Amino acid sequence: MSKQGYHHGNLRQALVASALALIEEKGPTGFTLSEAAKRAGVTPAAVYRHFEGREDLIVECARQGYLIFGDVLENAWNDGKPTALAAFSATGRAYLAFARQYPGHYMAMFESGISPNRSTELSKVAERADRVMERATEALMAHLPRDRRPPVAMVSAHIWAMSHGVVELYAREGNRAPYAPEDLLESGIGVYLRGLGLIRPDY
Repeated sequence: MSKQGYHHGNLRQALVASALALIEEKGPTGFTLSEAAKRAGVTPAAVYRHFEGREDLIVECARQGYLIFGDVLENAWNDGKPTALAAFSATGRAYLAFARQYPGHYMAMFESGISPNRSTELSKVAERADRVMERATEALMAHLPRDRRPPVAMVSAHIWAMSHGVVELYAREGNRAPYAPEDLLESGIGVYLRGLGLIRPDY
């Protein structure tokens, strides 16, 4: 991005892009605000016109990541079509795809140590992604009697944890998996859901 673009209000996004690239290279705590400024082609002082400090910049990276993540999950869920189980499985695969396609955003969201409650805006977009998973979980459990349904939030949290574990252990570049990460996640989810009685025998 040329400096001419900054006059049109693009400096804030240029700094986000710089931070995302540095996060991919060095991790969310491995770069300085000065490095982000230098990569964007401005002085460190210019950064403070848009961000209070490095953490504030990372929060914006995470916020934008959650916006993309929510869209990715919504598209994968597809209102539960063609079946609740197929759509639920698609959301798990979408988690892996997002981590691969947007590593800087993913690390800012989940590896920076910044809580989603750090700001109202961040909390709002993070909750949207949570709601997609919970809707998918609720639809999957709809055939069970109410007194036999496990808590939606618990099941959703378990699937998130399983997806995150596969990303961290096997979906990162250079990590060797005994099977494709997608296969590991899908089979793991299948075992978990059968154990809870959430998959009918005729699926």
